[in-house]
Amino acid sequence: MHILIRLAEVRDVPLLSELIAASVRGLQAGDYSEAQLQHALRTVYGVDTQLISDGTYFAAEEAESSGEPLLVGCGGWSKRRTLYGGDQFAGREDSLLDPATDAAKIRAFFVHPAWARRGIGGMILEACEAAAWAAGFRRLEMGATLTGVPFYRAKGYVELEAAEVPLGDGLTLPIVRMGKRALEL
Repeated sequence: MHILIRLAEVRDVPLLSELIAASVRGLQAGDYSEAQLQHALRTVYGVDTQLISDGTYFAAEEAESSGEPLLVGCGGWSKRRTLYGGDQFAGREDSLLDPATDAAKIRAFFVHPAWARRGIGGMILEACEAAAWAAGFRRLEMGATLTGVPFYRAKGYVELEAAEVPLGDGLTLPIVRMGKRALEL
């Protein structure tokens, strides 16, 4: 398995959208109802093109034998206030964060179910953390899905608080705000 972690590009958006839907349906079904997942895919989950424009969203690519790239994972970090949500999410707040006082946001991590548990999420997370630290941030936080909590906990993140993302039609999506501090050098 040869995985390349690279910055996502606008041309990747259709493939990223397919990857996100496959990841959500294939990996989160044990933690959320079908109705929650369908509503979340319509209102919260999705590609955040601001992350791509900012150069803070990564794609994990595996080269198939035919030579065509295959996107198997994605994830990013943000220097903006929005904690979660793709372009369609109405609760976005894109003002810039102050690295001296604010936590960078770990955002929009998805791995294709056929490629799960092979270290791809960890590779993307390492790239995000390194980039955020290089940009001067000393804290990171995220809105982790219930499915993602064990992964992030294993990577040194701690639970800060439980939250409920409104999905419409009386549904919510339980998430956990998690955080991590830069290691002292």
